[in-house]
Amino acid sequence: MRRRDFLASLAAAGLASGMANLAGCGSPAKPPKPPLPPGDLLGPSLELGHRLRKPDFPPPSETRRIPVVIVGAGIGGLSAGWKLAKAGFNEFLMVELEAEAGGNSRSGRNEVSAYPLAAHYLPLPTREATAVRELLAELGVLQGDPRAARPRYDERYLCATPQERLYRNGWWQEGILPHIGVSAAEKDQYRRFFALMDGYKQRRDGGKRAFALPMALSGQAPDLLALDRLSMRDWLLAQGLDSPQLHWYVDYACRDDYGTSHAEASAWAGIHYFACRNGEAQDAASDTVLTTPGGNGWLAQGMAQSIRARAGDRLLTGALVFRVAESGGGMQVDLWLPAEQRTLRLEAEQLIWAAPLFLVPHVFVGHDELKAAARSYSHAPWLVANLTLSRFPEGRAGVPIAWDNVLYDSPGLGYVVATHQQMRMRPGATVFTYYRALNGMTPQHGRTALLETPREVWAEQILAELERPHPDIRQVTTRLDVFRNGHAMVRPLPGLIWGKARQLFAADDPRLCFAHADVSGFSLFEEAQYRGVLAAERTLRRFGIAFQTSLR
Repeated sequence: MRRRDFLASLAAAGLASGMANLAGCGSPAKPPKPPLPPGDLLGPSLELGHRLRKPDFPPPSETRRIPVVIVGAGIGGLSAGWKLAKAGFNEFLMVELEAEAGGNSRSGRNEVSAYPLAAHYLPLPTREATAVRELLAELGVLQGDPRAARPRYDERYLCATPQERLYRNGWWQEGILPHIGVSAAEKDQYRRFFALMDGYKQRRDGGKRAFALPMALSGQAPDLLALDRLSMRDWLLAQGLDSPQLHWYVDYACRDDYGTSHAEASAWAGIHYFACRNGEAQDAASDTVLTTPGGNGWLAQGMAQSIRARAGDRLLTGALVFRVAESGGGMQVDLWLPAEQRTLRLEAEQLIWAAPLFLVPHVFVGHDELKAAARSYSHAPWLVANLTLSRFPEGRAGVPIAWDNVLYDSPGLGYVVATHQQMRMRPGATVFTYYRALNGMTPQHGRTALLETPREVWAEQILAELERPHPDIRQVTTRLDVFRNGHAMVRPLPGLIWGKARQLFAADDPRLCFAHADVSGFSLFEEAQYRGVLAAERTLRRFGIAFQTSLR
């Protein structure tokens, strides 16, 4: 498809609607739509990142020697720095392209509320996610023994009820699985599906849970690994599960966590979504999530503050890594500093690469096997919009707004309410954070759309979509900011999770460790944190520094 045709198709629905209104000149005139609210088109530093396409950087003006360099200050990089600092090791530097750390856990703020720019919740951590529990205890959110079977959590972080609901056929319902107007035969398929998921959840393989979180602790029986060779949709059909509502539900889960449809996601990844979580709490139901108005920003900020308190300022932002090479038994890292218009060279004994893996072919010198493995990865483009509202919009059925609001059979994934945790008796202004995985097109087409589509086109599509449950959404929206992420998360396509390419990055190396969620094959906070802590512990062992492990 030509780019011009592709971009034109994005606005086709809106144009068709406009023509229909013109054609219906004999019908009563509808009141004019209010003008689109103001806002910005935001996202990662595209111009700086795209400089890697033409790496015409000057030679280094300075060389610094530092024992450990961490490239990327998302959750993986922050977790590596957090663990190094906890062990009393402060001879490291974190290098980040963006102006602040946090990656997919960054947040924004305006006069109404903080709000997420991507990740917006953390499920109750499993027993295996010991590093997550340790962090939550340090931040004061998990109270008491972090290894207790059922810890207590600070109620301010436990999502207030109602937690989630679904809009379908003009009605709101509790929960996300469709149940209003669903036939008995389809409900029987629901029961069969959840029985299968419960079986996987309870299964043990050589003392390990079949589907664990972190995924590296999962069982590896041949029949389990074989699930990674087919799609989740094909697996459902092979079980005789063809309910349209069930397929929508599973597809939504895959789009929500993996940015791709269940027809493309690995069956292992799809089952992992339902079978891996078994976290419990004394003071909350097992399906409760931890959240704040700013989504997961508090987790990134908490680790950054912990690093500063223990090791001082170890973060260099606004720095583009454009060359990585082995040199003299160590690693050489060249950075472009646009604010200073110069190149800085870092010489390190150990490199922890905590940036997305799609960058590896553009940056690494040599390492042909790793470059080929990185090219086999596919990353999902995402769009997030934050709508500032003067008041809560009206709902068609007058049902109270939940925290997570999902629209059935919709291009978007729905929206979360930033002010939900405040539990206002008389809601005033608020912020809705809308999510959309661009899975209906190839990732490359999705990135083209994000790069070249005006904010006004996205804003019109988003408002038209939200008008279904909230007819007055245009009247109450005072601002609409769009955040684009062309490489938001790795797509767990069949063959990735238990294939050779991913396992190359999971292997240990005397000079190079990979510590991004990409190393797990899917993008979850728990996976990014595990990879960062693991890389830090491997580094500490190499340097002969004693520490207490956070991984068991």
